[in-house]
Amino acid sequence: MSKSAIILCGILIYVVAVGLITGTLFGIQAKKKKNLEKELNRLETLKNLIISSGILTEMDKVKALINNEKLEKKYNAWEKRYKRIETEDIPRINDKLLNAEGLIEEKKYDEAGYELAKIELDIYYVKTDSELLLDEVRDVTGSAERNRNAVTKLKVIYREVITKYNNNKKDYAGMEENIDLQLDNINKMLSAFEIVMEKNDYEEVGKIVFALDDLIKNLKIVIDETPSVILLGKMIIPKKILDLTSLASKMKRDGYNLEFMNLDKNIEEAEKKISSIFDRLKMLNLEDSIFELKTILDYFEGLYIDIDKEKECKKEYEIYLDRLSDKLYRLTSVIKNIYGEVMSLKESYALTDEELSNLDRINKELTTVKNNFKTVSDRTLTKVTPYSRLVKDYELISVKVTNIEDSLENISKSLGSLKEDEVRAREQLVEIREILKASKEKIKSYNMPIIPKDYFVELDEAKEAVGEITKELENKPIVISVLNTRVDTGRDLALKLYDYTRSLTKNASIAEASIVYGNRYRSSYEEIDKELIKAEKLFKQGDYRKSLETSLEALNQIEPGIYKRIVESYEG
Repeated sequence: MSKSAIILCGILIYVVAVGLITGTLFGIQAKKKKNLEKELNRLETLKNLIISSGILTEMDKVKALINNEKLEKKYNAWEKRYKRIETEDIPRINDKLLNAEGLIEEKKYDEAGYELAKIELDIYYVKTDSELLLDEVRDVTGSAERNRNAVTKLKVIYREVITKYNNNKKDYAGMEENIDLQLDNINKMLSAFEIVMEKNDYEEVGKIVFALDDLIKNLKIVIDETPSVILLGKMIIPKKILDLTSLASKMKRDGYNLEFMNLDKNIEEAEKKISSIFDRLKMLNLEDSIFELKTILDYFEGLYIDIDKEKECKKEYEIYLDRLSDKLYRLTSVIKNIYGEVMSLKESYALTDEELSNLDRINKELTTVKNNFKTVSDRTLTKVTPYSRLVKDYELISVKVTNIEDSLENISKSLGSLKEDEVRAREQLVEIREILKASKEKIKSYNMPIIPKDYFVELDEAKEAVGEITKELENKPIVISVLNTRVDTGRDLALKLYDYTRSLTKNASIAEASIVYGNRYRSSYEEIDKELIKAEKLFKQGDYRKSLETSLEALNQIEPGIYKRIVESYEG
């Protein structure tokens, strides 16, 4: 490619690039302009909506209602505010919108955007002022209908209240004058409402409606709740107080202590509270009265439960009194007998320090419990402590008495077991001697060539154990724990000897029978003869088990299972 062609291509690329950049910038500017124009149109629409026909319509209504200086003054102020919006605020916004439009045309887009933001804020303030003006005007134009509807609803409630009152006047005894006076006040305010409505004095009429709402609704509460207040405060609660006072006096004469109820002071406080409630009732103030009276009634109802509980506790107290008296008397006798038994047992048995110290400890505990029992019983005579408290004290004492009973039972069993252990030891000594005798007779029942030394070792050990048992039984006092150990050891050694003797004689008998049985094969089998000779030698040396094993191993080669048949024959 020639040099001129290359230069031409470069120029062409440059022109295209500049064109693209210029086009892009132009597109961005066009889009920005379009967005600003759209925002300008939106603000124009918002500005046109600031003043609606509703304001003029409502102000015309107020103008027709003017019949006093106060309303006329208010109307003039509203008219002045409306004219300011119409002749000052709207034209000012128009000027700003035109200025913003000029900035857009001059392509001063950044300045135009800033100006439009300020215009939107200005429109917001003017629109808010316009809406507040419309609300204030409507408050007057809608006042008549609103207040008339409110009073109509109140009159419905009022008629229901009057009907209920007139039909049940006997339920409002003592309150007629106060209620009638309130009815007069409400009637006067209803008349005043009509007068003020005629004068279009909407500020005053609002105050009257508010006052009527308060008076009628409060009167409804009075008419609804006064019968209950009178019933509770004048009849039910006073009757409860009278009944409880009479019941408490009778119970005190019967020996009950009711001081913990603080009845007299609580009755006095209740009567003060009821008096205060009726003072408020005269002022037609029933706030919390029902709640307070029900609380008082619940308290007195609860006293009946406390009184019934005291009656039940007195019965429980009397049961505890008899039961614990008998138990303490019996335990005292039991401990005395155990101490006497201990003195006797100490001559025959070596009692442990723990057993003696436990008995002393239990005796001290019993003395403490007896003192506590006497203290609780003495409090009954003073008629100061309620039976519910005395029963709890007796419950604690009863638990301690039960623990002492258990401890004494354990000690009695322990002491009683001393004699039982001695008797059992003597009986087992006889049994052990019988086992030794049986062992000797069994060893004699088979004429063995030699008795193994192990037999005599075990026999000597068993005899020595028997001697230790006999020696322990002859000791005074006997140490039962040592005696029981000696008996266990002697029994184990005697049984061990007997098992050894039985096994020894069994092996010897079967070994001899095996050798005799094998004699039939001596002449025919040289190897059998050798093994039987070996078995005979072991038999004569006193190794009967090895002799048996040798002979049976030899015979088993000729007669498999011979051992089983010989054993069965022996045992059969």
